[in-house]
Amino acid sequence: MKAVQLVRWQAEPELREVEVPEPGPGEVLVKVEAAGLCHSDLHVMEWPEGTFSWELPFTLGHENAGTVAALGPGASGVEEGDAVLVYGPWGCGTCWQCARGAENLCERGGDRRGKGCGLGYDGGLAEYLVVPSPRLLVPIGDLDPLRAAPLTDAALSPYHALKSELWRLRPGTTAVVIGVGGLGHVAVQLLRELSPARIVASDPRERARQTALAHGADVALDATDDVRAETGPVGAALVLDFVGTDETLALAASILAPGAHVSAVGLGGGTFPTQMGRVPLEWSLAKPSWGTLPELHEVVALARSGALEIEVERLRLEDAIEGYERLRSGAVNGRAVVVP
Repeated sequence: MKAVQLVRWQAEPELREVEVPEPGPGEVLVKVEAAGLCHSDLHVMEWPEGTFSWELPFTLGHENAGTVAALGPGASGVEEGDAVLVYGPWGCGTCWQCARGAENLCERGGDRRGKGCGLGYDGGLAEYLVVPSPRLLVPIGDLDPLRAAPLTDAALSPYHALKSELWRLRPGTTAVVIGVGGLGHVAVQLLRELSPARIVASDPRERARQTALAHGADVALDATDDVRAETGPVGAALVLDFVGTDETLALAASILAPGAHVSAVGLGGGTFPTQMGRVPLEWSLAKPSWGTLPELHEVVALARSGALEIEVERLRLEDAIEGYERLRSGAVNGRAVVVP
């Protein structure tokens, strides 16, 4: 079968011919129906050798939907033909964090060969994918795999960033979403469904701003617009930054209300300003990482209720590498999803 693999650090991936994998004891073979392309994959490609002790090559793709094709010896809990999502972070399954479903925070992450599906371990940019355990599979029922695959990150990450901060969003408050891409356009929908806050979106791309308005933002601004004018004199109770550069983090700091919170989801490598006078009293900042397995079940429930609609662009596996280039240039609206 063909697979899009990272073969060298600080290099573009390659479309290669590899053998169809077989599930070992306790494992599950999934036939991939859809696999999303994520901006974080671009960061993985840019890492210098030695950043992580992951062995090359491995197949990219950590947003995956498919059907159970085969069970390895001793695997149970799913049946052949079941439609499933693959939860991306793969922990040890036994530490305290994994026991509560937070495999994204596995305490043994440092002594494992990868962080998860498509991140050290072979991912879903291929026809088949081996998953270490049925516990990492989430049933999706009759959801369209093309639109369901991005739920595993493009929806799970903003849901995880937002869920613990919903208490801040009382009627009359404002939430700001910076960057309305694959994750940001879902964040707008989650804010619309789960909070009474006024939603302000900021993105330099006209098409992204239109997407934000279509999905429930009250106002969508260019990066050069005065965002503070739209948050009111108090400022924003919550800022979700899906870019994470110096520029966007400075913007987040400048629009905070006293006691407000910033969730810096984006991997832009920026620094948050902490100087007195640049931020209000009792601000807080968090760097959320992906989301938990129980939260993915909740995200699927939201999608099945019709609360979430992922904007997708369908690609062939042969077009995945070009898709990454378009993602790097900001030419993808919503999520690019590969159908092998």
